[in-house]
Amino acid sequence: MSLDIKVGDVLELKKNHPCGSKTFEVMRTGMDFRIKCRGCGAQIWIGRPDLEKRVRKITRPEGGGPDGGPEKDVK
Repeated sequence: MSLDIKVGDVLELKKNHPCGSKTFEVMRTGMDFRIKCRGCGAQIWIGRPDLEKRVRKITRPEGGGPDGGPEKDVK
């Protein structure tokens, strides 16, 4: 089952980016994703299977959640 990740979502990953930040903004979705580090602004292309293994939490922008909730923990 694939995660429901949309453009504009903020992802918290399990490991830090070399700059020290763990949060990334989704810029593009599909079979691969373009995510932008919120610490240094670097953009990274990553495949869906790799990204889904690394996501710890998904935070939606204001009112973006399907149930009205702003964030979702991924186990």
